[in-house]
Amino acid sequence: QVQLAESGGGLVQPGGSLRLSCAASGSIFRLAVMGWYRQAPGKQRELVATITNSGSTNYADSVKGRFTISRENLKNTVYLQMNSLKPEDTAVYYCRWSRPGDDSWGQGTQVTVSS
Repeated sequence: QVQLAESGGGLVQPGGSLRLSCAASGSIFRLAVMGWYRQAPGKQRELVATITNSGSTNYADSVKGRFTISRENLKNTVYLQMNSLKPEDTAVYYCRWSRPGDDSWGQGTQVTVSS
């Protein structure tokens, strides 16, 4: 069973930056697709960004040009660098590990963008 632990969330002012981290244990991290998702109050969970084992990335239109996903396979860690944050980025951010037929989710980390 894959275990994921997110960190790096917090309160930030509009225009600020945060870097989220997600450390994975217990599986073949380097072969998995890793992703960040978020869920705002009263809304469905949505995709933020994904990165494949070869480094190909995909972003939601709402975060393109502001967020960057990256991974360090030797550290079993995936990151989400978030710049130019907006109040509408406020949500719980979740890390996801996935391979064909299997996936795991972290517990989430709160990001609040407010002045």
